[in-house]
Amino acid sequence: MQQRRHDPIELATTSLARGDRTRRELDARLERAGITVEERAAALETLERIGYVDDARVAVSRAETLAARGQGDQAIRFDLERRGLASEHVEAALAALRPEPERAHELVERLGRTPKTLSQLRRKGFGADSLETAFGDAIAGNDV
Repeated sequence: MQQRRHDPIELATTSLARGDRTRRELDARLERAGITVEERAAALETLERIGYVDDARVAVSRAETLAARGQGDQAIRFDLERRGLASEHVEAALAALRPEPERAHELVERLGRTPKTLSQLRRKGFGADSLETAFGDAIAGNDV
């Protein structure tokens, strides 16, 4: 029985049709499909050249989405790195966001200056400096 040969460009674009992917994510998808290293590299270079694969764009888009969902910089950084994005893309995406202290302050104003809110923001990856700014003297005096 002859095995059907997959076109790496077709496989990658099918995956991209479901959502933006990083180069590493697409490479892993093509590898699972049995595409050789050389074919994967050529397909990914072609897709990058025509703008279908753009790790910088993916990093910014994903960071914006996570920030809009109330995630802090630490959680966003973890997610982007887990997706295989290079540190320069991660840092540029984080720099493009509104500053974390502003986002934390907005959430505190909306959710309330309570111990529950403080715990929630810690779990969502907000840094100590941002929490201190958002909660002000309440943290220092342990009022939350």
